[in-house]
Amino acid sequence: MKKILTFISVVLVGLTAQAQDSNQGLKGAWFATSQFGYQQTKTGDVKNTNLSVIPIVGTFVTPSVAVGAGLGYINMKSDPGVGVGEKTDLFVIQPLARKYWNVAGSLYFFGQAALPVIAGKQKESGTKINQFGLSVSGGFDYFVTKNFSVEFSYDLANFTSTTIDPKNGDKTTVTNFGLAHMANVDSAYLVGGSNLTTPLAVGFKFIF
Repeated sequence: MKKILTFISVVLVGLTAQAQDSNQGLKGAWFATSQFGYQQTKTGDVKNTNLSVIPIVGTFVTPSVAVGAGLGYINMKSDPGVGVGEKTDLFVIQPLARKYWNVAGSLYFFGQAALPVIAGKQKESGTKINQFGLSVSGGFDYFVTKNFSVEFSYDLANFTSTTIDPKNGDKTTVTNFGLAHMANVDSAYLVGGSNLTTPLAVGFKFIF
């Protein structure tokens, strides 16, 4: 874990050292984007699917720092192959902050910190799910034009606290912290084997 954190720090320091403030005009600009995430796992006849759509609106408070918030939806399905599967609908509110570093030309690297709050329930069982946490991710943003870019992001680490409230029985609260691989494999809460979030997301950003 220490080696991974050291590596990430070295990368960020290196990118900061070569940062070029060619995006000076972005201060005060607004942006709108939508992150799409998709994850599917299949073991034998058992298939689990996780789809997330999170529209985000924000503004650049400095030439390289932006703040914003997302309001989105997560759909999770568990198909056992035999019998009745489960469907879970979750809604997401996610304040966030980003820091950008220019890598070369129109390509930028960004680091993002977000505070996602997730709530919803399983359709068949009626089990209520509530989660809040802190997510740290990194990504690349390529500006096709000065007003349009394509971005890819990946979870680096997250902390979550999840409450599971079944119709019958006691509530369960699970607290989890992990790096990307740990969080995606050993998530604090799994619905039919699927994670509440997807590790990889792609989005299209409009700046105005």
